[in-house]
Amino acid sequence: MPRLQIMDTTIRDGQQSLWATRMQIGDMLPILPKMDRVGYWAIEAWGGATFDSCLRFLDENPWERLRAIKANTPNTPLAMLSRGQNLVGYKHYSREIVNRFIGAAHRNGIEVFRVFDALNDIRNVVDNAEAIKEHGGLFEGAISYTISPVHTLDSYLEYGQQLKDLGADTIAIKDMAGMLTPYRAERMVKAFNEEIGLPVHIHCHYVGGMAPANILKAAEAGVAVADTAHAPLAFGNSHPAVEMIVAALKESRYDTDLDLDLLFEISEYWEEMRKRGHYKRGVSSLIHMQVYSHQVPGGMMSNLISQLEVQKAADRLPEVMAEIPKVRAEVGYPPLVTPMSQIVGTQAVFNVLTGKRWSVISKEMKDYVCGYYGKAPGHMDKEIVAKVAGDTEILDPAVAPGTLVTTTYDEVANEIGDLAHSEEDVLMYALFPNEARTYLSKHRVSEKVDFMLEQESSGTKEDDYVDINQIRELVRVAEESGVGEIVVEEEGVRIAVRMPGQGAPVAASAPAAPVAQAAPAAAAAPAPAEEVPTRPAAWKPVIAPMVGTYYEAPAPGEPPFVKVGDEVAAGETLCIVEAMKLMNEIAAEEMGTVREVCLSDATPVEYGTVLFYVEPHDPTPGV
Repeated sequence: MPRLQIMDTTIRDGQQSLWATRMQIGDMLPILPKMDRVGYWAIEAWGGATFDSCLRFLDENPWERLRAIKANTPNTPLAMLSRGQNLVGYKHYSREIVNRFIGAAHRNGIEVFRVFDALNDIRNVVDNAEAIKEHGGLFEGAISYTISPVHTLDSYLEYGQQLKDLGADTIAIKDMAGMLTPYRAERMVKAFNEEIGLPVHIHCHYVGGMAPANILKAAEAGVAVADTAHAPLAFGNSHPAVEMIVAALKESRYDTDLDLDLLFEISEYWEEMRKRGHYKRGVSSLIHMQVYSHQVPGGMMSNLISQLEVQKAADRLPEVMAEIPKVRAEVGYPPLVTPMSQIVGTQAVFNVLTGKRWSVISKEMKDYVCGYYGKAPGHMDKEIVAKVAGDTEILDPAVAPGTLVTTTYDEVANEIGDLAHSEEDVLMYALFPNEARTYLSKHRVSEKVDFMLEQESSGTKEDDYVDINQIRELVRVAEESGVGEIVVEEEGVRIAVRMPGQGAPVAASAPAAPVAQAAPAAAAAPAPAEEVPTRPAAWKPVIAPMVGTYYEAPAPGEPPFVKVGDEVAAGETLCIVEAMKLMNEIAAEEMGTVREVCLSDATPVEYGTVLFYVEPHDPTPGV
């Protein structure tokens, strides 16, 4: 029996689970050479939510991040997580974009590609698999583990065989919700070893606390690799601590042979980073433990609490928790993993807050029910399907959703134009157009500075900490202020940032321009107050059922759903309110005529904000 091998998840899934994916490249670089000495099977360093978080929140280029990580870990394979046809985004991409993205990821340092589909629909994995094999990567097919009447050991084995037929090198049991139990883990690993015959990799989030026991029983059953994170980024919604697993297996035939003292040295660094960033430790509360009852993943739980707080309805969490299993059953028991956890959870929130089940339905839920995300694992409730789909065409089950996307690389390249200087830039734009355009526009003049930072940081030692993030902030100040050079001296260290093409440098004594303060967020439209009646009594208000942003049209540049004077049918879409990152269609409750549109496009709204006044065709006389 070979020793258990370890994949480290600290800088990808660990920080995504506990630090909201806010770890910056400067936080990683000093410790990476030491992590490279450990002897991990791989370091999971990229993919998942880290790609768009670099652009949305960190002002970093995700491709540069990958190259910098690889430069500092030359002896350890790097792994990434792909969401199948969604890659690292939230919608399907074309076969050509998938192929080019996988090729670019491999070229920039990724060797292990873990690919999952939220529905375990093999059709959403095919393009990834073919691209990985073509470009020479290791294809790890992942099974999204969950519990339901339709998710059985036989169904998982069938999917595992489909992954093997696509050329998978390893099989991952992806327990994203922390619902796997030790003896079930043992049975699954034994069955996969006997019937599929590929190395098995176990991925268990800690959540309720069974993950360490799962790994021990899986090791006894012959699992090849297990996922762990360093202690400061372990536990809670993250993974078991590597130090715990390594110590537990000492003097057994599954001994990892990893240096526990070295692991603790690395964790001391991450603990300092945790304190510096004011991040909380991963902990398991009672509500985490209850995952074995309510089956809601810890990360999804955090999102639900946040959503309800925004809606000023935190006290209704128990009702939402009771609603989630109902919604999940009605739509065919999808595994609660991105994006299905968000789609199902948000629908449950709407059902509870509106008091009318399925009266507000997100575009994403409609697309899922109509088959545009893939095949549902189980049968859907026919009445719910009819209500959600409405007049929308339901995709023929024989048609793979990914084949409907035909966007070519050349089309995307022409669209972004000379802002893109590489294939990686074009792919960044293909996946996240708005964020990529903003980033590339801002950084057109700072390429040399970013390159110098990367070169300088590669020589940074963990014992001689230099805050690379602070240097990047200086670059940002220089960009925004237009000065040619900024010099900072602190505790004997002198840092000079000189912008290319800015003319003569500014004297070192000149004060740096202050960082521009972010403009305050637009105030949300207030909830309606008592008004002097100035409208006919027959006009009925259509109000926002949630806090969010009002949009009058299905997409920018398109005509509005309705305008004053339009006649609308019951159930016809009037507008969209974006809430909880989903686009939620607000429909007319009855036939009538739109008499007033109360808001301009992209206006923030509160619960109860009046959106329209509609006059019913058979109005009830006012009292």
